[in-house]
Formats: sequence, structure tokens, C-alpha cells
Amino acid sequence: MVARIFKPARTAMQSGTARTKEWMLEFAPASAQELDPLMGWTGSRDMRQQVQLSFDTKEEAIAYAEREGIAYRVFEPEPHKPIYRSYADNFKYGRIGRWTH
Repeated sequence: MVARIFKPARTAMQSGTARTKEWMLEFAPASAQELDPLMGWTGSRDMRQQVQLSFDTKEEAIAYAEREGIAYRVFEPEPHKPIYRSYADNFKYGRIGRWTH
């Protein structure tokens, strides 16, 4: 079973960077999910699938995985360039594009 170490991305409803600075270690599912015949719920016998561990740094997550003998893959986050715009940019002289109301 391989664990993945990654930095979580922001959700669509999130404008800030809360809970995106830490590194997560989560396990890949070892078995397929089963369908309960009575209720129709999906479930699994794999308890590791529910575990998510958070670490302050990538090195801490890797050290934990190596210490516990867990096979892992590291997924590096894509660099993200913040877009800084101000309200005054809508009215500046060299603005690209037409002004529409």
C-alpha cells in the first residue's frame, strides 16, 4: 500500500490560504469499496483509508513514513502566482481592453 504526501489545494469556496500550508500523508485504498446489500451504503474494510496525518514540513512527513516503513510518493505543489489587482487598475491609462459598463 502506497501513501501519498502532498500539500492540499484551496477549495473553491476558499479565498485565503488556511489549511494549505501543512503537508498531508494519506493512504491509498487497499481494497475496493463494497456495497451493503441491505442499506445500499458503500463501505470498506480498510481502516487506513480513513487516516489523514498532517505535518508542518515535507521532511517531517517523509521521516515519519520512512520510520514506520510506509511506502510513499511525494506530490509537489504547482507554483501559484498570485494575481494582485486593485480597483484603480480598472481606470488606468494603459489599460488593455475596452471599458464597458
